[in-house]
Parts: sequence; structure tokens; C-alpha cells
Amino acid sequence: MALDLVLLGPPGSGKGTQAARLTDKYRLPAIATGDILRAEVEAGTPLGQRIRSYLDRGELVPDQLVVDIIRQRLSQPDTEAGFILDGFPRTLPQAQALDAMLAELQRPLDAVLYLETDRQSLLDRLGQRHRQDDRADIADHRIDVFLEQTAPLIGYYRDEGKLRLIDGAQPTEAVAAAIDDVIRPLVGAAQARNPRPTSS
Repeated sequence: MALDLVLLGPPGSGKGTQAARLTDKYRLPAIATGDILRAEVEAGTPLGQRIRSYLDRGELVPDQLVVDIIRQRLSQPDTEAGFILDGFPRTLPQAQALDAMLAELQRPLDAVLYLETDRQSLLDRLGQRHRQDDRADIADHRIDVFLEQTAPLIGYYRDEGKLRLIDGAQPTEAVAAAIDDVIRPLVGAAQARNPRPTSS
């Protein structure tokens, strides 16, 4: 049984919290591209040095490089039962590249969970986190960038029939319950495709 998910949402929508809960409940690795990029940079690997060169210039890491990193991560054994992509794809070209890569691997996405959250709720939450990039002016800009880059993904995944909208402004437990309501039938369908042998 493989359950392959993408978790989308603007900064402050609670993606990290929900990804961690899904990992605990369904034993699916949460693959946060930002964490992978930072780890490569800190480790000083050749890949990390390439990534740093873009970050030092204030540029986004190119789509193809991020896709290659994801491909490498999905080749690891812990993803055989499924995965949660957190923070990827961010742009339409990344989504198209991801679809092409997953088609090669013969494991299309089961669902894309989008945590819809109004701007004021996002700003309130980000203001409570006290991280450098959560200052009000920076947070406002990050939300704008997310909406500008990622809004096209909503239509893309809706057209594919993969999009599931979750009200991310609710309390954490209510968001978790709404996500479970989406995932339950997907797990059932996956088990039906690959029934486990029962002991007699």
C-alpha cells in the first residue's frame, strides 16, 4: 500500500504540524524540501555548494535541481509505503516535473491537500512564532510570494481531480480530523488494490 500526498498551504497555515502528525499516524515520511536543501548546505556537499551559490545571490534554487533532489529522496526505501511532500511543488513547472517523474516511477499522487487559511489568521500565527522571517513585513511578503507562485497549482490539481481543500483556519485538531476524512477512503482504496494476506 502506497499513499502519496502533497501538502500545500501558505506560511503559517500549519503544514509542518499536520505533516508531523500524518507521519506519526500513517508512518509516512514527510519530505520537506527546505530541510533537505538546508541539510545539504550545512553538510558542505557538492550539491550543497551549488544550492548555496543560488541562495547567496538571493535566487530560487532552479526547479530541475529541486526535482532531482526529490527524485533521489523518493528512491530511498522508507518511501515505498508512501510519502508526504511538504513545500514542494511550489510552482507550476515543478508540479509538471513532479507528475512526469512520478509517472516514470508508476506511482501517481493520491491527493493534494491544500490548507486554505485567510491572510489575517496567517499573520496572527506567524507573529506568534518569533522567527526572523516571520516579522510582519517579511511575513506579508512571504504570503504574497506564495499566493503568486502557488495559486496556479490550485487550478492545476483541481483539473487533475487531485485537489482536496481543507479549512486551515480551524483549530489544529479540527484540521487534523478534516485531513483524516480525506485520507481514510484513500487508504481503503489502496488496501483494496493490494490486500494483505490474512493469517488463517
